[in-house]
Amino acid sequence: MTDQGFGVVRPLPGNGLVAYLGGLLLVCDPGEAPADGLLEALRETAESGGDGRALARRAAQVLAANMAGDPAACAVAGAVSGGVAVLVSGSASAVIATSSGETRLAGSDSLTWADRLVTGTVERVELSLPGAGSPHPAVRFEGGVVHGGGLVGDLTDQPSAPAPAPSRPLTSEMPATAFHIEADLIQPPAQQQQQQVERPPYPLAGQPPAMQSPPSGPQPVPPAVEQPSYHTPPDQPPPPPYVPHQEQPPSPFHSPQEQSPFHSPQEQSPFQPPQEQPPFQPPHEQPPLPEQQFSSYDEQPSSGNGNAEQQVPQHLGPQDHFDQPPPPLLGPPDHFDHPGPQQQQEQQPDHGDRPLVYGVDCKNDHFNDPRVPYCAVCGIALVQRTLVPYKGPRPSLGVLILDDGTALPLESDYLLGRDPERAPEVAGGTARPAKVTSPDGSVSRRHLRVALDGWDVNLVDLGSVNGTQIQPPGDPNFYDIPPNEPVTIAPGTTVRVGVSRTLRFEAHRG
Repeated sequence: MTDQGFGVVRPLPGNGLVAYLGGLLLVCDPGEAPADGLLEALRETAESGGDGRALARRAAQVLAANMAGDPAACAVAGAVSGGVAVLVSGSASAVIATSSGETRLAGSDSLTWADRLVTGTVERVELSLPGAGSPHPAVRFEGGVVHGGGLVGDLTDQPSAPAPAPSRPLTSEMPATAFHIEADLIQPPAQQQQQQVERPPYPLAGQPPAMQSPPSGPQPVPPAVEQPSYHTPPDQPPPPPYVPHQEQPPSPFHSPQEQSPFHSPQEQSPFQPPQEQPPFQPPHEQPPLPEQQFSSYDEQPSSGNGNAEQQVPQHLGPQDHFDQPPPPLLGPPDHFDHPGPQQQQEQQPDHGDRPLVYGVDCKNDHFNDPRVPYCAVCGIALVQRTLVPYKGPRPSLGVLILDDGTALPLESDYLLGRDPERAPEVAGGTARPAKVTSPDGSVSRRHLRVALDGWDVNLVDLGSVNGTQIQPPGDPNFYDIPPNEPVTIAPGTTVRVGVSRTLRFEAHRG
């Protein structure tokens, strides 16, 4: 999103009123009573140079002054630092698309109106009334007030400027029509002629290459290289003659088909011709071997008298201790000496919903934050060197006192806002509702969450349009807290919710 507005803005077909002034958007029903007040608030905010937060505040004031009937159908949006501020009421709705996703707001989700500060890189904002049509891609809204059912600001649809045509083709696009000569090859004519004289001529076709004359002077003699001798020394016998593979004696490693098991190989001299082997005789023609009786594995070996003896098993492991009594049988253990689940629950004290945290006790047995120097109840000094932290139920961390006198004990999380009962945190049971309203409409429906973390009290602004400010104890200034980030506050801090509502954090528990 730019500071000038929402990029290309297109109206949606419909029967309502749409306005686009000073980068601010407005959609409303002309039949509603607040329609004129909303248009006047838009013009005044645009003329004064206000942003989306100022427009949402002015629109909330107009809606708060016209709460006699049902909420009016309207929606406003405007750019703020780092995002966009949106407010919807009644049957109107809004869709804000950012780089991280979409955020949808509907006025029907709140009894009054819903507002939100959406941070991030905004890409598209759409405000619409019931029955709005689709935008035409050729229609653009430059500004003013016209009939329509909504507005769409698209920042991704920016008109692209035509690329300037080059006056002449680039060097890389031109054809190669000239020779390229390297700078180091350009030499004076004298050096080129000298190099041509010293350079040996190249042989022509059909002529032998020209031989260079050997240089004058003594030449170094290359070292003698021993050549291998191909003659057998006289003191060694000549190698044996070549014997074909099929005439060599059979190897004992051959398969039974290649070597007879009943004939042993005979040694032959390499100087004599190989002797012929006797013809192969099949095994059935040889004299039969004496039959041997082999006992089967399934039969017991017999003794000399022919009676089968019982084989005594052999123990290959350690010696068995048959003389020792066997261990007692282990049955299901008896749990009479252990407390059951019901007994354990009766022994543990019931702390309710209070979480367990580490703390220390003062001399009067008051459970305290181990980081504080004095007891929060009786004020006695805590000497941390003599204290042993243990885990116990967390007591109340103090109280939040609103400007109208309402006290909120800090025993659990709270959600402050104009309509906190319908918030998902309250519906899920993670926070208690605390309704805070203002006549100027600066408090959002879900404005602020008070989150307890251990012994700390944290404030989380839930993306409210008018924000949340804190005044630390002893400081006269108020400081804005960032949205959707927890900020820890100290006792004595004053908190401003919206524009006109305040509350104070007190830690006294005595």
